Amino acid sequence: MFSFDSGFNVSLSRRDMLKGGLTLSTAALISATSITPAIAMPSGGNYSVSFRNEHTGESFSGVYRVGNKYLPQAFERINYVLRDFRANEVFPIDPRAIDIVSIVHQNLKTGSPYSLLSGYRSPKTNSMLRSHGEGVAKRSLHMAGQAIDVRLPDTNPKYIRDIAVKIAAGGVGYYPKSGFVHMDSGTFRTW
Repeated sequence: MFSFDSGFNVSLSRRDMLKGGLTLSTAALISATSITPAIAMPSGGNYSVSFRNEHTGESFSGVYRVGNKYLPQAFERINYVLRDFRANEVFPIDPRAIDIVSIVHQNLKTGSPYSLLSGYRSPKTNSMLRSHGEGVAKRSLHMAGQAIDVRLPDTNPKYIRDIAVKIAAGGVGYYPKSGFVHMDSGTFRTW
């Protein structure tokens, strides 16, 4: 039995765990091998990212891309950490979204990992969040694994937003009242 911060309990058998592992491996392989990088990099360079899920306490910190090749093992963990924790549903995260948050982080010149607020959201979770508050899009890119909401403990979210806008690689949303920034791999736009 696994218990999440929200008090939601999930009972998983050994068979469920094995099936889940196979699903994660397949999803990671598909998502990490068939995507063109958001931003090209000289051959041989490494991209890394570091974040901690505020809801589950789980984290990823490490290299996820070498040159223009994504690492399936890294995406297996990334997809899991960025899963919809409310539904315990794993979905392949768009590697280009990870590229964007990684590049923004590099430009911020901080050693602190991102605090992850939201990665993938199932349609059911998105609908529930939409009915309870403002700022949740009906056709959110979170449901396609293309959006990530983050904050940094030692960095003003306006500064994070400014860097993301300057890079102009995808959508950038700024939520000053909640203190976080949304970045996605969709078309460049701001709000």
